[in-house]
Amino acid sequence: MPGSRLLDLVAVMDTLRTSCPWDARQTHESLAPHLLEETYEAIDALASENQQAFREELGDVLLQVVFHARVAQERTDGTGYTIDDVADGIISKLTRRHPHVFGDVSVSGPDEVKQNWDAIKAAERAATTTGPVSVLDGIPLSQPALSLAAQLLRRAGRAGAPPELAELPATSPTGRAVSDLGRRLFALVVEAQEAGLDPELELRAAAHAYADLVRASEAEN
Repeated sequence: MPGSRLLDLVAVMDTLRTSCPWDARQTHESLAPHLLEETYEAIDALASENQQAFREELGDVLLQVVFHARVAQERTDGTGYTIDDVADGIISKLTRRHPHVFGDVSVSGPDEVKQNWDAIKAAERAATTTGPVSVLDGIPLSQPALSLAAQLLRRAGRAGAPPELAELPATSPTGRAVSDLGRRLFALVVEAQEAGLDPELELRAAAHAYADLVRASEAEN
């Protein structure tokens, strides 16, 4: 049956958690760097177009999900959950946010699907938020700065934020100082989005090109 090996993975994780000294001592906090590292390694494998490597890296990412769920399962303070709870949560979310598939909503195409997704997500956020609601709620602020700026601009733009807001002042309304370099970097992100480009991918490609140049220079010496 499709997915049956996922059950085997859960069983292996259970055994490791109880029988391996290293696995048994891990916490959400100690595992957090691995979750980030494995994600980046998966992206690198995808960029290399090595499908075998990409498959293996996806397995490493999946392991992190199963591992965190196994750690959470052990909590006894009422905050615990299992891998089934994790799966149930994403199943419910996908079902809610695809009413054109699992309900009676009609859509004209992918753009309307995205609009409906954003509207449903905003309604869910408003229903669970007690304080002021912002279109930026839910954006992970700990992500790399370039992708963070791009995501903030995308989210604000879809919500109808005036374009002139992207012209950063030297000081934000809360007193946060913004350097001239920071403003210029942010302006480049705006420029990339206006051109239909992903600034993170563009800079990553440039960085890889620079790495090629350094290695070529080293080979000549």
